[in-house]
Amino acid sequence: MADPSPPVPPPLALVEVAKSFGTVRALRGVSLQLRAGEVHALVGENGAGKSTLVKTIAGVHRPDTGRVEVDGTPVEFAGPADAQRAGVAVIYQEPLLFPDLSVAENIFMGRQPLRRFRRIDRWALRERTRALFTRLGVRIDPDRPARGLSIADQQLVEIAKALSRDARVLVMDEPTAALSGVEVRRLFAVARSLRDSGAAVLFISHRFDEVFALCDRITVLRDGGHVSTDPAADLDADTLVRRMVGRDLGDLFPRRTTEPGDVLLEVEGLSRAGVFTGIGFSVRAGEIVALAGLVGAGRSEVVRAVFGVDRYDTGTVRVAGRRLPRGRPAAAMAAGLALVPEDRRQQGLVMELSVRRNATLTLRRALSRYGLLLGSAERAAAREWTERLRVKAGALDDAVSTLSGGNQQKVVLAKWLATGPRVLIVDEPTRGIDVGTKAEVHRLLADLAGRGLAVLMVSSELPEVLGMADRVLVMHEGRLAAELPRGAATEESVLRAATGREAGVAA
Repeated sequence: MADPSPPVPPPLALVEVAKSFGTVRALRGVSLQLRAGEVHALVGENGAGKSTLVKTIAGVHRPDTGRVEVDGTPVEFAGPADAQRAGVAVIYQEPLLFPDLSVAENIFMGRQPLRRFRRIDRWALRERTRALFTRLGVRIDPDRPARGLSIADQQLVEIAKALSRDARVLVMDEPTAALSGVEVRRLFAVARSLRDSGAAVLFISHRFDEVFALCDRITVLRDGGHVSTDPAADLDADTLVRRMVGRDLGDLFPRRTTEPGDVLLEVEGLSRAGVFTGIGFSVRAGEIVALAGLVGAGRSEVVRAVFGVDRYDTGTVRVAGRRLPRGRPAAAMAAGLALVPEDRRQQGLVMELSVRRNATLTLRRALSRYGLLLGSAERAAAREWTERLRVKAGALDDAVSTLSGGNQQKVVLAKWLATGPRVLIVDEPTRGIDVGTKAEVHRLLADLAGRGLAVLMVSSELPEVLGMADRVLVMHEGRLAAELPRGAATEESVLRAATGREAGVAA
């Protein structure tokens, strides 16, 4: 009887890969196999080593020790171009396309089909692009400029580009963070079709429901080390949490018994043509109020208008009974309002500056004497707030861009809490951060409310809304569709109001 054929090696594998940056050990002997015809999840807290692992696969970083194998053969990627030639493609959360070029030109940049005299064959370019999108089961006009494409469509353009290069390994790094539910389902259908065609897909996400819905196997990293790799069917969310954080997390949503006090934030008749209409609500001291709704409902636009970043046409905003002037964030800050924005990298931080500078940006005047910033006072304030929020940073003088997403979010919170606000507005406070840091942020918000702050929270995550809020305000197409106290707020009632199927105000 003939010997059975040897197993087919995976398209890509990491074997005992280690990588350090100075004294920081980002990866500690990690091994990982990405098999053909499989979606493999990679999970771990921020700072667990996921980004370094992805950059090693993509050829951005070289391992200090260990090796990368392609089809069982050790390889050394001198750069991303080598990884691409080996069939590796990375789809990032926010792709970087040439905005003034067409979709087809972005996909075949540098590889355009040519006619005689090296002229670009526009007809062939469009037809090849259409064939790629047909293979993916989506419709995007090849001649459409990349400028103005949604994040979801930009990701599909990147996936089509990967297919045009015959990529066999696709890495999806937090691809759903900025997508709506419909866009997530479309992306999952594409990922499954890639898997069924024989590709190896590595899927990185903090959302456990997505991991279990899409993935065949799950690998857990913690502190740069490999913890486990198991079939998804053999795991549950609680087991993943324990492996990721190395401990039982306890309640993700801390229980509070604080009685609300006086009204600290009052909004009446707030309207902006074409964006939101007749918005009115209040938030009391010691209360957490959630603003829920589908993407595009106008939630972020409302809180930005309340803070004065965006204009509004009619209505009033009062903090502790004092009416705020329109469009003046400085006046809002002086009245005790603070806003932690949704996009922490673009709107909450100056990425080139240090942790110290970012944490004290709102205290420039208070930390200065005769127009000169007191370095000792700045360092003391930064140290106090980063320690209170347990920010993990190598040094306060390190660039904030070197921190994980969760720690960047803590620096934004530190910057605003240092002002001693009476009302804290947080827009998507836990988007893109791991479950352990998410629990810390939840405990912080509960503690702040317990100390008498009024907290207004915008969140797209229903479990977070239901677990944290004393009241839920639901928006639908720029209007408040429902106000639900904690006892009446369920996933069904919130979704019904958010989709316009049911509206009302519960007492």
